[in-house]
Amino acid sequence: MIEPQVAPGRRTTTGATAATTAGTAADEVAGLCSDLLRIDTTNEGEGRGRGERPAAEHVAALLAEVGVEPSVVESAPGRASVLARIPGTDPAAPAFLIHGHLDVVPADPAEWSVHPFSGEIQDGCVWGRGAVDMKGTLAMTLAVVRQRLREDRRTRGDLVLAFLADEECTGDYGSRYVVSDHREIFTGCTEAISESGGFSVTVPSDTVPSSAQPSSAAEGKRIYPIATGERGTTWMRLTVQGKAGHGSKPNSDNAVAELCHAISRLASHEWPVRLTPGVRALLDGLADALGTTIDHDRLDDEARRLGRVGTLFEGTIRNSANPTRLDAGYKVNVIPGAATAQVDGRYLPGTGEEFLATIDRLLGPKVTREFINYEEAPAADPAGPTFAALAGSLLAEDPQANPVPYVMAGGTDAKSFHRIGIKSFGFAPLLLTPDLDYFGMFHGVDERVPVEGLRFGTRVLDRFLDTR
Repeated sequence: MIEPQVAPGRRTTTGATAATTAGTAADEVAGLCSDLLRIDTTNEGEGRGRGERPAAEHVAALLAEVGVEPSVVESAPGRASVLARIPGTDPAAPAFLIHGHLDVVPADPAEWSVHPFSGEIQDGCVWGRGAVDMKGTLAMTLAVVRQRLREDRRTRGDLVLAFLADEECTGDYGSRYVVSDHREIFTGCTEAISESGGFSVTVPSDTVPSSAQPSSAAEGKRIYPIATGERGTTWMRLTVQGKAGHGSKPNSDNAVAELCHAISRLASHEWPVRLTPGVRALLDGLADALGTTIDHDRLDDEARRLGRVGTLFEGTIRNSANPTRLDAGYKVNVIPGAATAQVDGRYLPGTGEEFLATIDRLLGPKVTREFINYEEAPAADPAGPTFAALAGSLLAEDPQANPVPYVMAGGTDAKSFHRIGIKSFGFAPLLLTPDLDYFGMFHGVDERVPVEGLRFGTRVLDRFLDTR
């Protein structure tokens, strides 16, 4: 087994590595998480970063220890993923996929209370970049699979595992690579689970007063959003060609000025509310759980009123296009002949054509648009047996649970698996303390996950796998 890469001057507080710990999934999950966090798998995008190979070999060794025969596959030097298929008890039963990513976004140690690659356990939490996004979930998956195999408990159908590279960029080195070059391992899979769902959101007691105030009986209840879809992705590069010239002279064809005007129109556009079936199902589920009404004509106000519960829908009631980068010129007294920008566009299921038509109208005829990354908006069935099994697993461990379907504002590797007919549910079950801002910790500072939350998640996952 490759030793985790430990941040200088830091060490994990778990004592022994997870691989040497015998016991239940709940017993070893915090150690597994800590060890994974100590391996720096920073993905800087555009092919740059530490690479996932050390983490992939670490995961593969943990699986091999309990009899799995994993494959470590590389799409490029150092860009490694782990694939495994564990035979079930019934060859005729459908296979099921659990996928997750090994890479993390960058973290500046100077901004953190603890070193982001220390994997320290303190104040009841495991700290580090990737604790929630998503090495904590990988640790839960590993812990549950290891326990089940030690106890010779298998799913009915084959269980397929994919620990992937490059989710924090386009997936070209990870999910897109494995669905094209290693598609055979996913034979028979039609459904999957992965990140960004199944976590608890406690109904706040200080919700903004209104005529539709949640009932007092709702306070303290826990909402568990299970993702059944996500917005589509359109990362775009915008280019304007103009006339180069001296900065002191008039120029009616200034590429920088034209691009700035176009970006200003795009940034100030107010996208209309579009209630897709998935978002309507979330709003209905929240209203039932909270004992309140949610005014569909005032959803921005309702999101503010409902606080952290409102964050579940505030980013998925409309499309968005956020300028993220501008590039032009090389000297202050030279008007460049071209200027470029990059935009992160996201669109709701069924609104792709409308979204791009609006983008083109706002940009105007002088701006050329090309895709850096384009992915359709995937969706799964919130009324089917898999959603019911996921919800039932949560309720069995938390009687205060209120599972609801929801649509993710961002994107995951689910988009790549959608291409080959596999529908993914966002389900990384965590029982969180009310003070932890789950969404705020994604790509944020002082990312951490409660130990008890991880232990809870292993029990939920184990129950769910009993239904497969």
